[in-house]
Amino acid sequence: MSKSENDGWIKVDLHIHTLDDPKDVIDYSAHQLLERAKRLGFGALAITLHDAVFDRAEVFTDAAAMGILLIPAAEVRLQGSDIILLNVSAEEVAALKNFDDVRKLRVRRGLSVFTFAPHPFYVLGGSIGERLLDEMDCFDAIELCHFHKGLFDLNRRAVKVAAQFGKPLIATSDAHQLHAFGRHYTSIPRPTELTSENVFVALRNGPRRVVSPSASIVDLASAIYFFFFTHPVRIHRRRSRASVLESNS
Repeated sequence: MSKSENDGWIKVDLHIHTLDDPKDVIDYSAHQLLERAKRLGFGALAITLHDAVFDRAEVFTDAAAMGILLIPAAEVRLQGSDIILLNVSAEEVAALKNFDDVRKLRVRRGLSVFTFAPHPFYVLGGSIGERLLDEMDCFDAIELCHFHKGLFDLNRRAVKVAAQFGKPLIATSDAHQLHAFGRHYTSIPRPTELTSENVFVALRNGPRRVVSPSASIVDLASAIYFFFFTHPVRIHRRRSRASVLESNS
């Protein structure tokens, strides 16, 4: 049993990818993720597919049977910048075209929805960067990216901005490989009732424990090899297969 289970806290990871992702090529399933999460003592997860909400009902049922809250979510790219939205529907995500739409969603849904800025000051992908300051009212929290070591830590700016605006910092794994899940997470006191809204209350108001250890040399090498070699090859193969299928149809 994990320390967090022993002292009444639960582990939470709200930025994870699985092979269901329509825009990434991942080699592990949602059920493999659940099995690992159960072993490691996680209480709440969000599978954040790119521009799509994970909605496989049987996975939500299996998670609940394991005592894990699975929150419907998505990682959406808006106006070139990524945002994580939690406890949203596919219809709500499809309607988002810009950050003003996020503002309208937050007004309509109130505290039942939770949004945060993933890897905000990292230079690759759809990191929001300095634009975060202009769009801060669209976010409940700021992510501490898992990819850091020593002098290479682009989270420093995120920490300063979070303090400036009074936003909580949350750690996630942003896992694209199964072994990467489990070391980076946020812990919260176990709510009396494990619901999305109660998790959001704990994240907004604290107390929280943020766990994001410095990457080892092996971690860095594995991540670099995956993102710059393995991952591009998988994406190329996926697109090639799709092109062949399209031409044959």
